[in-house]
Amino acid sequence: MAVRTIVTHPDPRLKTPATAVDHFDAELADLVGDLLDTMRAAPGVGITGPHIGVMRRVVVLELSAEDGVRVYVNPRTIEASDETIRYVEGSVSMPGIVDDVERSARVRIAYQDLAGAPHEEEADGFLAVCLQHEIDQLDGIFWLDRLSRLKRDRANKRWDKLRRQAGR
Repeated sequence: MAVRTIVTHPDPRLKTPATAVDHFDAELADLVGDLLDTMRAAPGVGITGPHIGVMRRVVVLELSAEDGVRVYVNPRTIEASDETIRYVEGSVSMPGIVDDVERSARVRIAYQDLAGAPHEEEADGFLAVCLQHEIDQLDGIFWLDRLSRLKRDRANKRWDKLRRQAGR
């Protein structure tokens, strides 16, 4: 597998909805391997196809070594609780910038595995937050879009400063 170049904010691909995966083959397995390697190198706990410029609905999560790697193909939220929680979020496409985001405390999602078999999963807490964050990304909703205008503007200014300092 390979570490791929991560698309960085404000690349328009991060605001573009990804297309559904319809071929469950070796190419998809290779993409998942590349996503995992890229996420670990970033480092991060979650990554999607659009993060590396591949506009396919694929999510890879690795919240902890004990929890292991989770792969979700064509995930979608089918139920979300009214109860909310706040977590500090960021993105591999905007390293060094984080802020509190409010999301549903619990979700139920439908997805396919690498073989194309359908599944449903319920999640709460950090896993629920991560799933919502990555499904948003697949829908063309960058995490900054979940912030107030003031917080979004501040995050963008910090990002611009970091990029200038890095010479990008």
